[in-house]
Amino acid sequence: MNFNLCGNSQNSDEDYSGIGIKLMGKIADELSYTRTSDGRNCLLMVKYLFQPVPPQPSTPARCFKRAIDVLHSFNWLQEQRTPQSGRTSNQPIHKISLEVNTDFKAVTQVLWWVEQLEPLPIPATVLQLCKLAAIEGFTNAVRHAHKTLPLETPIELAIAVFADRLEIEIWDWGKPFDLKTKLKKELPEKTLFSWNDLGFTLH
Repeated sequence: MNFNLCGNSQNSDEDYSGIGIKLMGKIADELSYTRTSDGRNCLLMVKYLFQPVPPQPSTPARCFKRAIDVLHSFNWLQEQRTPQSGRTSNQPIHKISLEVNTDFKAVTQVLWWVEQLEPLPIPATVLQLCKLAAIEGFTNAVRHAHKTLPLETPIELAIAVFADRLEIEIWDWGKPFDLKTKLKKELPEKTLFSWNDLGFTLH
């Protein structure tokens, strides 16, 4: 999977911001942006592992294969849940974190970091979208949130794997912005009542 990290030099920062918001909105099933008491911002993107699929004509062989596929998909997740652990769907099965400087060169490090999840039984499409979301969130933080901040200013990333979803967090020290207003500006054809068409829930 190739990522265009530099883009077109003729585009403004505002253009990149709009593209980034639209892209993350398309990737995420749920999206939120909050300001914390310590002066940081947290962008949270949630992606569910298993999406509804259109019904297909059923045959005994297809039903049997589907049952086997589901059992295989959940086998690793079930093995992680021991009676002693008391884990629930609200507790992560696996979690990784990373702190990098405000430097576009760190995007390779971000990509390698996300690739730690490859051994886990995460659907390939979801994992690729997770990589794209992490890279987009990181580059947006560098380009916009930390635009006037020193190179040494940290950007923190975290991914938590749950039984049914991935949660991606991007933490920055920039000035906060109104995500809902930004989305309304970038997607003027959408109303608050039709944003479900974008495929995500806005908090």
